[in-house]
Amino acid sequence: MDFLIAAIAAFLVTAFTIPPTIIFAKKFNLLDNPKLRPHPAHTQQRIVPRAGGLAIFIGLLATILLFTSLDKSTIGILASLTILLVIGLLDDRYQNLSPYFRLISQFAAAIIFVLSGVGINFITNPLGGIIRLDAIEILPQVLAVIWIVWIMNMINWSKGVDGQMPGIVTVSAIVLGVLSLKLNSGSDLAQANVAKLAFITAGTSLGLLIFNWHPAKIFPGFSGSTILGFMIAVLAILSGAKLATAGLALLIPATDFAYTFTRRLLQGNSPVWGDRGHLHHKLLEQGLTHQQISLFYILGSVILGFIALSLSSQGKLFAASLVATILLGAILWLNFFGGLSKPQDPDSG
Repeated sequence: MDFLIAAIAAFLVTAFTIPPTIIFAKKFNLLDNPKLRPHPAHTQQRIVPRAGGLAIFIGLLATILLFTSLDKSTIGILASLTILLVIGLLDDRYQNLSPYFRLISQFAAAIIFVLSGVGINFITNPLGGIIRLDAIEILPQVLAVIWIVWIMNMINWSKGVDGQMPGIVTVSAIVLGVLSLKLNSGSDLAQANVAKLAFITAGTSLGLLIFNWHPAKIFPGFSGSTILGFMIAVLAILSGAKLATAGLALLIPATDFAYTFTRRLLQGNSPVWGDRGHLHHKLLEQGLTHQQISLFYILGSVILGFIALSLSSQGKLFAASLVATILLGAILWLNFFGGLSKPQDPDSG
């Protein structure tokens, strides 16, 4: 029951913090103004306050301190979140930070957390048993850093339409929270703590979602998306290296991320520079609304999350391969033949 109280508290703290955050963002010009900062990935021309990451940070900080034990890994989480917040607010204010500088800050946040004594020591073998990674020195730590940075960027790239990113994170955090409860034998304090962290993350993300639903009253900004992405990545590690479960729940944005990253490289472009080639951009071009696209991502995460909680490791691998292949086919179709299925203007003749 404690995890439910923690989730509600996180939701309320975040929700009540967002209105003053909007005032703060307007006062200090932390605004998304497409006329002053044109970007190919923009999906609307409204001026909207950024700095949603500040409310998210406050919601996480307050409830983590209130409801979880302050062990070494928790201190590492809070230190990493502080770095992401500071860099994110600077990006919200000046809106011209180099994407490479932001990437370095993500690596710094991941390394600080890993230095708290966390690593990916093993992964489940889909064919049975586990694969030990800690036999090779520093490999668990290196893999943990790569995993955290990958998830942060994947979530950051999934905030293209209103409600999309916090919706995905809310579902994924709930899935990881339920998983931790399943793994908790009743006396496992570590998993009980992870479950609380997961539901706190879900509550915080849901608090943002109600203000970020279209038309959004606030954008999460770089800090908001990377803070929530960081939490999902960390929860997957702390819940017992359940990377496959998190990966399956996040399969739609993960497939889009993999395609976009590869496409940019093949086109000779930097993978960290934005464009209008994401799946959500293509769905907008097909005439779908912000709400419809967000619901597609959210419902997809719910279905895949349920599958992730229900299947064995081998089943997860099969499901992920099948769904990813279908998604990739759909993305390729939209990129190369999307114009054929676009709604056409009525014939004037």
